[in-house]
Amino acid sequence: MLTSDSRRLERANLEVDPDSKEALFVRVLIAGAHGKTARRLVRMLVAEGHEVKGLVRKEEQTGDVEADGAEAVVVDLEAEEVEGGIGAAVEGCDAIVFAAGAGPGSGDERKETMDYGGAAKLIEAAEGRGVRRYLMLSAMGAGDPEAGSEAMRPYLRAKARADERLRSSSLDYSIIRPGSLTEDEGTGTIEAAEKLGRRGEIPREDVARTFAAALEEVNTYHKTYVTPPDTPALTLVATAVK
Repeated sequence: MLTSDSRRLERANLEVDPDSKEALFVRVLIAGAHGKTARRLVRMLVAEGHEVKGLVRKEEQTGDVEADGAEAVVVDLEAEEVEGGIGAAVEGCDAIVFAAGAGPGSGDERKETMDYGGAAKLIEAAEGRGVRRYLMLSAMGAGDPEAGSEAMRPYLRAKARADERLRSSSLDYSIIRPGSLTEDEGTGTIEAAEKLGRRGEIPREDVARTFAAALEEVNTYHKTYVTPPDTPALTLVATAVK
């Protein structure tokens, strides 16, 4: 395992150890960078030496994203096209994290155009521009949308479609489906498995840390995880992925 200092050195030199179980991603695009979980992730990745582009929909969100240490890029994923602003934002990046969403209170149509459509456009842009790594912030219930409440089904269906589009892509993906997100202080512990058989809550900080840890771990490629808390250590990268 590389130390933080050696990671920064290798990123600076754009070198990758072929014997390492890590792939180094210097430039990371985070879609939905003004969201509560995404902002935590931006700060973590910047602290680890990554160059981060923060994709936001509104100009007034750029100040917060820049304060977190990222380059703010204004792109409306619903309105713009892959060959336009979306493709331009992806250009030159090594990895993408999709953490955007229509948000609470949005109608069924926006769940489709944002939670599915926005993710799908970024997948297409990544495939067309040689960005191999893509991490998806999904939702625990996306594995069985019809089991969700009536109010949640449109959101879960959109998330399920986005996950399936990513699985069918040519990208090195990881799909992380956290439980209900809380504002509690992070614990530094999660439980991660491809099937857990239960639901739960998880602090946003722990979800962000899971993404930061999974980003460079090759053994998380082509996997889908659900992540309520409980197990000591970040088992997503320590033991759950075999």
